[in-house]
Amino acid sequence: MDIEVRPATEFDDVATLVGPKKPTSNVCFCLSYRIGNKENVALRGEQRAERVRELCHQDPPPGVIAYVDGEPVGWAALHPRRDTSFAHNRLIPHVDDLDVWSLWCFRVRPGHRKQGISHALIEGAVAYARERGAPAIEGYPVDNGGEKVNLTMAYVGTRALFESAGFEKAADTGSVLDGFPRVLMRRDLGRSRNVSKKA
Repeated sequence: MDIEVRPATEFDDVATLVGPKKPTSNVCFCLSYRIGNKENVALRGEQRAERVRELCHQDPPPGVIAYVDGEPVGWAALHPRRDTSFAHNRLIPHVDDLDVWSLWCFRVRPGHRKQGISHALIEGAVAYARERGAPAIEGYPVDNGGEKVNLTMAYVGTRALFESAGFEKAADTGSVLDGFPRVLMRRDLGRSRNVSKKA
């Protein structure tokens, strides 16, 4: 199966993956970490869609999308940390002063799971961040030790997923999701090197 990962510049494809079935619904639309909390709470219904449409036309766009045969099947939210709510999040530490990019949400459409889409998304996100000059990329997955994670909470990814893409644990966080601690995983993009995986 050929999976292509591209920047999320097509609003309709983003809406297919993370938008509501009804345009008036107040679903996340993957805005909760991307914009400030005050704006996130204020935006209702179709205003949320319009905000995402705006983000798709900004540079960089709000994430990357995985396609199979031209059909959007997976989403990953990706952006410079400084312009996300992680810049001020008290539970997610800053490891250093690098202008890192954050990778914080994965979504794979039903019917396409367990086909390597998440792995393709993380590799595509890394490639895009590197192409845009990011010195490093970090994520905040659950450290679930192989235990099953509630599907609605699995959007942050798992430590094992990030490790499989060459990320290393850089710090603990104060965040817990579905009973599992979240860890800060980091991949240096400044130079090529073999990353040793930590247990």
